[in-house]
Amino acid sequence: MIEVLTTEAFKEKVFNFDTNTEWKFEGELPALVDFYADWCGPCKMVAPILEELAEEYDGKINIYKVDTDKQQDLAQAFGIQSIPSLLFIPLEDKPQMAAGALPKEAMKQAISDVLKVE
Repeated sequence: MIEVLTTEAFKEKVFNFDTNTEWKFEGELPALVDFYADWCGPCKMVAPILEELAEEYDGKINIYKVDTDKQQDLAQAFGIQSIPSLLFIPLEDKPQMAAGALPKEAMKQAISDVLKVE
């Protein structure tokens, strides 16, 4: 299941940028965060792919969505310039951002390479 995060929920589940200047992931599973907006065409193309990935990787990764229109401070904190932007967050390493509507195979490759999840 994909959870839509508010800024407050993001601080609890992903990264509290108010209290930490260095990256400190708060999650227990690797995560993928989709920064999107309802009016964005490419975001609508990515949404069903993320739903499929949420099922395929259930219990292995968490997939979150952040509405950049409603959570503008969060989008600014991450320097989101274009949407969709996908933030891949491994447990032990720095997160990596990918911009644009990635095809499913590219997302699966990133989940494997960046998140170290098969």
